[in-house]
Amino acid sequence: MSKKQDLISLGSRTARNGFRNEDDIVKKFHSWKSDADSQTWLVIMGYALKQIEKVEACKLHGFKTDVQIKITIYMKEGVAAENLSIKLVSNPAGFNQVDKRWVDQYALLWDIPPEVIEALKLFTGEIAPLPGRQLRDGRRMFFDELDAEAQRKVVSFFTQNKILVVSDILRGRGPFSAGWMLVALKADSKSKWELKSINQAMNVFAAGDVEISPRGSLKIGKIGMQRKGGDGGRRTAQMLQFKINPVELFGD
Repeated sequence: MSKKQDLISLGSRTARNGFRNEDDIVKKFHSWKSDADSQTWLVIMGYALKQIEKVEACKLHGFKTDVQIKITIYMKEGVAAENLSIKLVSNPAGFNQVDKRWVDQYALLWDIPPEVIEALKLFTGEIAPLPGRQLRDGRRMFFDELDAEAQRKVVSFFTQNKILVVSDILRGRGPFSAGWMLVALKADSKSKWELKSINQAMNVFAAGDVEISPRGSLKIGKIGMQRKGGDGGRRTAQMLQFKINPVELFGD
């Protein structure tokens, strides 16, 4: 077994000292010289530890709805930067929001046609439900309560644009787009983690068809589309959000 394989085997999956939040992960990178987890993460990202002189980490704010950490690696021959999307979960069956915006913002990103925009706004309640319908929730319409043609157009649009949608939801755009996804499962007294490139993560969460779920929401592979809800009844409850179960990344 190579030194790299040995290091990954030693640290992977079970966190040495555990971590409670994203700030603990930032601290682990700052303590990379003595922290087995952060050493393993750096190796997985392709860095030779003996070439590293200093590592800096900070949380990014305002670029995506989920938490991101920027890592700056100072090496003997240059400087490199990595952006990590961080998912901390305590329930293996739980779901984690990865993106949230108004329908009109997604419409601009993805060039969504008007009839699909209308269907999405009926789904979130931004447009009042069509009259004369027997609905589960008087505030909005689930996708399976829409006309068959509207359902077909929604599924067709997200099927045709699946790669673009998944990339924007998980990776993001611009200089702070995520290159890696780190999932940490905090269960009982132990913490487990998995670090994958964002392309690997996209392959995992995009796997599967685009379809309307039995509960009337939309599934894009393993990504769920939902009405945000909550917010004490404020208008922001009508935003569109996407969720994943981060634990799906384990074992792939």
